[in-house]
Amino acid sequence: MEHVEKFQSSHKDHKSAKKAEQKGQHKRWAIVSLSSIPLVMTLGNSMLIPVLPVMEKKIGISSFQSSMIITVYSIVAILLIPIAGYLSDHIGRKKVIVPSLIIAGIGGLISGWAAWKMTDPYWLILIGRSLQGVGAAGAAPIVMPLVGDMFKNDEEVSSTLGLIETSNTFGKVLSPILGAFLAGFLWYLPFLAFPVFCAISTLMMLFLVRSPKKQEVIPFKQFLHKIKDIFKNNGKWLYSIFITGVILMLVLFGVLFYLSDVLEKTYEIKDVKKGLLLALPLGALCLSSFITGKMIKENKVLMKWITFVGIVLLAASIAALSFSKELWFMISMFFISGVGIGVGLPCLDALITEGIEKEERGTITSIYSSMRFIGVAAGPPIVAVLMKNTDKMLFYILCGLSVVALIVTLVGIRPKNGDTK
Repeated sequence: MEHVEKFQSSHKDHKSAKKAEQKGQHKRWAIVSLSSIPLVMTLGNSMLIPVLPVMEKKIGISSFQSSMIITVYSIVAILLIPIAGYLSDHIGRKKVIVPSLIIAGIGGLISGWAAWKMTDPYWLILIGRSLQGVGAAGAAPIVMPLVGDMFKNDEEVSSTLGLIETSNTFGKVLSPILGAFLAGFLWYLPFLAFPVFCAISTLMMLFLVRSPKKQEVIPFKQFLHKIKDIFKNNGKWLYSIFITGVILMLVLFGVLFYLSDVLEKTYEIKDVKKGLLLALPLGALCLSSFITGKMIKENKVLMKWITFVGIVLLAASIAALSFSKELWFMISMFFISGVGIGVGLPCLDALITEGIEKEERGTITSIYSSMRFIGVAAGPPIVAVLMKNTDKMLFYILCGLSVVALIVTLVGIRPKNGDTK
């Protein structure tokens, strides 16, 4: 009898261990699937940056017009992200993400077809990019609240958000290389590659991610009242994170636009070599995001000070760029600025995701994503206009914005004493 009981107990333990292993494996695949979304959306935007000077020649447009190909995507996303966040809180995250990925893919097809078949494709390219912006609004920004829903442990949330931000930044590393490589065959190929990436991410979301149980839907008026209360009680630190997020993305995309233009027009560096040079500061951003996501755990005080140090690095490296236009020096300073932005972003993600209750998390994180998209939209056209004057003025303005983010972080983000959660 004793042997039978031991056997049953051992069998039960084995089944329990196997079940836990399967659960862990499924969770890993779910994280990979979620990470594919910011990767794909980043490719859809940043992949075009090294191709912009080629587009200017091929379809006869100015630098400002080419910057609008990046900006229109972001403007549409800015307007629609809060709506997507609200819908995700009420009908479920997956029900918003999957159709959004499909819409984004259709937008890429329209832009690619216009560039391939039309003699004057600019306006139809912008329409396709607008559709991509619609898709982007309901895809990448909803990943953050979905991660918050899937994991109960704050440490798991921080770690997974670090991986998500790393995936986002890895997309930025891969984008210039892949964009330049594809454009080496056909300049419009990056547009047509994007729907393929969307299709892969859609299939992964459909089959590998299980949505957590949907929260009970609250009436719209009550929902608005709760959002109002959140901003009333948490407005100072929320606005601080929003402003810092805007500035970091504006500086990042402004710098990428500037570097892409200078490499091609001043140093005559093109194609994959140009993509590799653009990837160096972005690689620093990617690696620092990954390490930071692992370090911060649940410690909100640490998150604040890592963000602060990151912005100090960013401001110092951008200011230093005004001293020399030597290529090695520029790449070195952009590398340091990449580290600065890379350590800040996962901290901001974790602060905002862990600081808001699940019921309103989708809406609040979506507003934060909108703020980031404002930076993405504003960076290239602002830099395109400033480049007509002296480079020094451009660097002084970007450095000044970084100092504003530094002050806002120091004054506005104030975790309570002993708050490691």
